[in-house]
Amino acid sequence: MGAGCGPRLATKADNVAHMPNPMLKADYPDDADVPFAMEPKTAMADGSKQANFESERASRRTRDMADWIVGSRDNLNMPFAIVDKANAKVYVFGVDRQLRGAAPVLLGLAQGDYVAPGVGNMRMSRISPRERTTPAGRFVAKMGRNAHGKEVLWVDYKNAISMHPVITSRPEERRAQRLDTPSPLDNRISYGCINVPVTFFQKVIHRIFSGTAGIVYVLPKTRGFG
Repeated sequence: MGAGCGPRLATKADNVAHMPNPMLKADYPDDADVPFAMEPKTAMADGSKQANFESERASRRTRDMADWIVGSRDNLNMPFAIVDKANAKVYVFGVDRQLRGAAPVLLGLAQGDYVAPGVGNMRMSRISPRERTTPAGRFVAKMGRNAHGKEVLWVDYKNAISMHPVITSRPEERRAQRLDTPSPLDNRISYGCINVPVTFFQKVIHRIFSGTAGIVYVLPKTRGFG
């Protein structure tokens, strides 16, 4: 297993407290229960304190979250990723706030933004379908290896939640095909980990997070988070 990582590895910038965090806001009605429209955002000037999505489409909450991270410096000069659970997509940014890549993701089978108690110590075969959630929150992430020696980006090491290349060892789950469909409605299949396309993991996740810690923000899917 890779070295553990937890929130104590980094602290938030001092000026974060007075800035509203979009992750904790409950007034995104379209984010709560159904996928919402992805809106384009044009590139910003170098002096702007907004994230640069280039021509990539992103939801309103995702864009607000990225701007909040950049404006508050909550990423502490580290690369960061935002996982939009409602639209099943991940956006990865360098320390210069420039988008380095975006891709569809697979998420935990069950709805919910919290980890079931003790699930990190359970064998996968013992995790019930209702316990297979992808937790929301702010996580200090680091590259490492899982119990099978495969390279992953540890998001929540304590609860065994990682971001890793899509698993295709069970053809009946059709994980690769789920990533290719335009709808996010069939992207809930994992035990809680975040599956990404293999090439995206190799060319974006591995390249951006190797040799450094980073921050992964997983946006909540349900109201009342925080």
